[in-house]
Amino acid sequence: MSIYISGIGVSKGIAIGEAHLIARETIDVTKETLPASEIRAEIRRFKRALKLANSQLHDIKKKIAQNTADDILVFIDTHLLMLEDPAFDEGTIANIKRFSCNAEWALQIQGERLVQVFDEMEDPYLRTRKDDVLHVVKRIQTALLGQSEDSENISYKGKIIVADDLTPADTIMMQHQKIAGFITEYGGPLSHTAILARNLGIPAIVGLHHARSLIHRGETLIIDGLAGTVINSPGKKSLKYYRAVRRDEIAKRNLLNELSGKPAITLDGKQITLHGNIDKPADIRTIKKYDDTGVGLYRTEMLFIELNQWPDQQTHLKTYKRAVKALKGKPLTIRTMDLGADKEIQDTIDHGPMAHNPAMGLRAIRRCLKEPQDFMPQLLAILRASAFGPVRIMIPMLTSTNELTQVLALIEDAKEILKKKKIAFDKKIPVGAMIEVPAAALAADAFASKLDFLSIGTNDLIQYTLAIDRIDDEVNYLFNPLHPAVLRLIQMTIDAGKKAGIPVSMCGEMASDTSYTRLLLGMGLEYFSVQANALLEVKHIIVNSKINNLQDEVKQIMQIHDSDEITSRVQQLVNLL
Repeated sequence: MSIYISGIGVSKGIAIGEAHLIARETIDVTKETLPASEIRAEIRRFKRALKLANSQLHDIKKKIAQNTADDILVFIDTHLLMLEDPAFDEGTIANIKRFSCNAEWALQIQGERLVQVFDEMEDPYLRTRKDDVLHVVKRIQTALLGQSEDSENISYKGKIIVADDLTPADTIMMQHQKIAGFITEYGGPLSHTAILARNLGIPAIVGLHHARSLIHRGETLIIDGLAGTVINSPGKKSLKYYRAVRRDEIAKRNLLNELSGKPAITLDGKQITLHGNIDKPADIRTIKKYDDTGVGLYRTEMLFIELNQWPDQQTHLKTYKRAVKALKGKPLTIRTMDLGADKEIQDTIDHGPMAHNPAMGLRAIRRCLKEPQDFMPQLLAILRASAFGPVRIMIPMLTSTNELTQVLALIEDAKEILKKKKIAFDKKIPVGAMIEVPAAALAADAFASKLDFLSIGTNDLIQYTLAIDRIDDEVNYLFNPLHPAVLRLIQMTIDAGKKAGIPVSMCGEMASDTSYTRLLLGMGLEYFSVQANALLEVKHIIVNSKINNLQDEVKQIMQIHDSDEITSRVQQLVNLL
């Protein structure tokens, strides 16, 4: 009898294959009190385990490097960097000395401390980085026991892996062996394993609790990575249906691939600009894999977080030059630092206790204006990078024109510094603002009169407009991009840009969701910046749409006050294909 099980679909696609269960033993760590005479030997044992764990990851990297892009290998590099981080090394050694305990216990205490730091972060992407901490801790613990957690010698070809969790190294090794898909009991859509699955095109479902007790080795499985559905022991009709769906998906993928490199022009001849979002220069490789386009959002705070400090001017410049050169003449929009109380780094400024509501606290441009001596190196580096290709500056979380005036003054100061030193930069570098606070959307006309472009950040705009925390399980059901108030703020921003004669883009998740593409086109949005894996799907909708036909429909939708009715009407727009 077939059984239907649901989890969280994180990487779309249909996979049909035999279940292969991975049952790794839970490492049971108990505290052992050691005499003072054994402490030095225990520290040496820990360092050997650290070295072994490092060596294992390097070996995996060597085995797959020839067939794996750099932007995929960077996930293994993240774990290698963690292994070399003093937070693991020095922190664990300090615990061994302080508690006179065994390395396993000292490492577990240190791991729990680091996990707590990530748990307290508001940003959903950064909060899931605790998974990487747990993966690294487990690898070292396994090495301390003299075991290996890697199973690269087992054949997984064509199988669907069922596990409690997978590390990025596991995922890459298994993709290298051509697995059909995977299911994990833990994890979320923003974990590195989920991101890797999407980048590698592996159908995947996570957060399917008790999967290994519900599924048996060797059973035939069908997984739908979009719906998050698993069918255990499917019947003939189900197999026939999903095989047909898989064939259709392959045909659609081939059709989408034909759009790569072609302009995004609607059926009635309107040119739409379509760019990608990145966190680091290596992500440009992923964008290029889908389409030859520019970057509409470069989130620079990841550089701060990786270094755990404010970078100096040369570090900024080196990183931005890499991105500019990788784009080969395509535009790069650099968002200035968007750190906040939830994404803290160890710098020399004492900010006092953590804010009660980090999303409302000292973050983004507020932080930069409070510490201009640390903000200036980034501005200087962005300006210098503009000498090597088209670069735009984007300011996050502006709420008033007073803030904007201060920012523009700092940019002018940076230009004067470079002029005096006779250092090249684009003297007409475009400066724009993120519209992600209701106050900014309501005053969009004032911002538009002073800037070269605007970009709508829907993630925060929706959160602030509806007064909900989008990652709070208790209220995130209220997070609704189609709430009439949200739509009106978006429309106001687009209209303000058109009136001022400047471009308005959208770089939030709403821009990447094809459910909203036609709605946004009808609202007059002409610039989209999306996740790399959404580039061709959004382009497919654009080139199969007539803006003239959409405008009247969208005007009617904008008059509706009921969210459910709006959702129904927007779905009708989607079904026009």
